[in-house]
Amino acid sequence: MVEDKSAMEQRIDNAIYGAPKIKPDEQRKYLGTFRERVCLTISVTEFEERDWSFAVAKELERGIGNQVFLNDNLPHSKFRNYIKVATDANANFTLKTEPEFRTTPDSLAVVVAAKTAVYQSPIDVQKRYPGASAQSRTEQSTPKKHFWERLFDRKEE
Repeated sequence: MVEDKSAMEQRIDNAIYGAPKIKPDEQRKYLGTFRERVCLTISVTEFEERDWSFAVAKELERGIGNQVFLNDNLPHSKFRNYIKVATDANANFTLKTEPEFRTTPDSLAVVVAAKTAVYQSPIDVQKRYPGASAQSRTEQSTPKKHFWERLFDRKEE
């Protein structure tokens, strides 16, 4: 039979080990916040494939989420656009540097969240903005022509 600890023993345990966290695995996955507060997520794989800062800007324009969490264990050079979008929208952004936030392909690189529960679905950037990923693939595959090439481009008959 497990006995309840006295208030003094709980206080000593909290001082030694820290206050117990609610849903620590969930907080670890979503860069320190809870799933019910999340509006948009960008995985490490999606983050490395292309710039999704336009999606972050659209989410911040909606006005539901106003916090942007960035996994600072990734290269800093790619965060410039995300930080600019967050500051332009007067949103808070936080760089998470703790080693518990991993950089595996299925880990999260960017999370847009609210301060309270919003229960958004879907939260994955490719599911929320499906046309954007297909459009970027076609843009990358077709080479861009210069103005004069487009102007004088004639199909031979």
